Amino acid sequence: MMTSIEFEGPEIAIYVKNPGILMEQMGIIRDIAKTIRKRVVIRTDPSIRKPEEEAKKIILETVPKEAEIKAIEFDDVLGDVIIKAEKPGLVIGKGGNIRRELLVKTGWRPTVIRAPPTSSKILDSILGQLIAESNYRKTFLRNIGERIHRDLLFKTNSIRIIALGGFQEVGRSAILVETNESKILLDAGVNPGSSSFPSIAPRFDVDEFKIEELDAIVITHAHLDHVGMLPFLFKYGYNGPVYMTKATRDIMVLSQLDFLDIMTKEGKIPPYTQKEVKKAVLHTIPVEYGDVTDIAPDIRLTLYDAGHILGSAMAHLHIGNGLHNIVYTGDFKYAHTKLLNKATDKFPRLETLIMESTYGETKQPSRAEAESNLINIIRKTVQRGGKILVPVMSVGRGQEIMLILSEAFSKGQLQDIPVYIEGMVTEVTALHTHYPELMSQSVEKAIHLGENPFMNKNFVVVQSKDKRSEALEPGPCIILATSGMLNGGPSVEYLKSLAEDPKNSLIFVSYQVEGTLGRKIKDGQKELTFLNPDGKIETIKINMEIHSIEGFSGHSDKNELISFIENIEPKPKNIILNHGELSAIMSLYNSIEKRKYANRALSDIRVIAPSILDAIALI
Repeated sequence: MMTSIEFEGPEIAIYVKNPGILMEQMGIIRDIAKTIRKRVVIRTDPSIRKPEEEAKKIILETVPKEAEIKAIEFDDVLGDVIIKAEKPGLVIGKGGNIRRELLVKTGWRPTVIRAPPTSSKILDSILGQLIAESNYRKTFLRNIGERIHRDLLFKTNSIRIIALGGFQEVGRSAILVETNESKILLDAGVNPGSSSFPSIAPRFDVDEFKIEELDAIVITHAHLDHVGMLPFLFKYGYNGPVYMTKATRDIMVLSQLDFLDIMTKEGKIPPYTQKEVKKAVLHTIPVEYGDVTDIAPDIRLTLYDAGHILGSAMAHLHIGNGLHNIVYTGDFKYAHTKLLNKATDKFPRLETLIMESTYGETKQPSRAEAESNLINIIRKTVQRGGKILVPVMSVGRGQEIMLILSEAFSKGQLQDIPVYIEGMVTEVTALHTHYPELMSQSVEKAIHLGENPFMNKNFVVVQSKDKRSEALEPGPCIILATSGMLNGGPSVEYLKSLAEDPKNSLIFVSYQVEGTLGRKIKDGQKELTFLNPDGKIETIKINMEIHSIEGFSGHSDKNELISFIENIEPKPKNIILNHGELSAIMSLYNSIEKRKYANRALSDIRVIAPSILDAIALI
């Protein structure tokens, strides 16, 4: 029955010639996986796979037409057939019965993905690359599997973390986790407020950090301050695995390519090229929320929903045989939003919590109040004949604002005016519709019913200079443009055209990192200086109204952070604060210390606020 057993990254692949018998005895496979405590995947021996055209015909005859299959692609190295359908549940069948039937009939292992209402060029490109480079990827996975499943060389009795970036600052997030046996890097971000070394990158130059000794990299989400320097590590020799959710992988590629494009247009030298971005994709091993995955001989990883952006995750590291457990929150939102679910607060084990503190000294208005403020500012600006510029993060804030505006138009809270959308927002929105299960129940339900909640008759996608010129013609309109911190991208170009007219409004709806143009304007800067097309310095006065609405942030505010600590189960022994400016870190630190006296469950927790390059021994 079994022809071979292979390591494929963290999984054990069992190759078989008669999958029908095996499908009838899935309990045996589950028992094997439970006994060896490894993830097991069933693959078919190449000798039993039907020719591609014959397999395609069988799939189309077996799957109900209502599934609306849009594409069928074959990976002849791993033996997977990728089926894109508008209704993937009908391809899978009740209890997975149709998917099992396809495996038995064709000899190919079905991988079913949703065909989104709006096609995604980047997703198609990624899937095409993975299939084209399948031989490379199979070799890579087997090499990684041998490293992961090797015998322990040392007994794990020492654990420490080293703060490489994102401590007492926002940006360039990176944490090195060391045991006697392994070294794991959590995140690898850029500093949005810098464009040159050394401040743009985490402290990869320290003696403790050696690329060749890294066992794995874990990425929590696709914002550049957490993933922007990942390809840089591949440029300088990293050749190991990168773990993240599929949504993070897809958005990551968009973010990194946009980062390269902006730096090039601004005449700056990027720290890496598209070549390294593509290599990072080939080395990515996707992990679903809740799946326990071996990433080193003594470390298991589980990702949990962080509620920050699509695919964002908290990373739970189970180190040793129950020796120590770390939860690294990354960025998280401990509240429900129109777009996403609330972050997870229940874990199997927990000794050390590494928690973001971006809004550690700030209490944000409620989401309802923030939405009301946004609508009122837009309404007043429209009444005086002005335009509204909303710089948005292409991931998260862009989609959230689209949902809010669409609802406001449908309820008559705003008169019908065009909403021009420029930058990566449209492509990222298409990716959102590909992963409805990762979003709020209302959005997921709409997509499953065949509706696209991100579509509205007032939305205009800017894909040419003519459309941008149209947005700047006289008359009220709303402009959603990247980047959200005005550190490059189309939002800056719109700002140059709109800044001097006092009828216009600029509305910030996300955090503005220190050093970015957005932060400077938010703090009161009244002039914009730049090089014009002739190479001459030009100065523009900022006369437009400036507004900042904090309630839309994908980060938890001070109250939510405290509530998370009070509700988290089990309670940690250590709380390490990161991802916040010094004042926010210290404010949160003091608040937690005060709560320890009022809440007995928190009284024994050690709170630590390290600086960059601090090393903390957990054991």
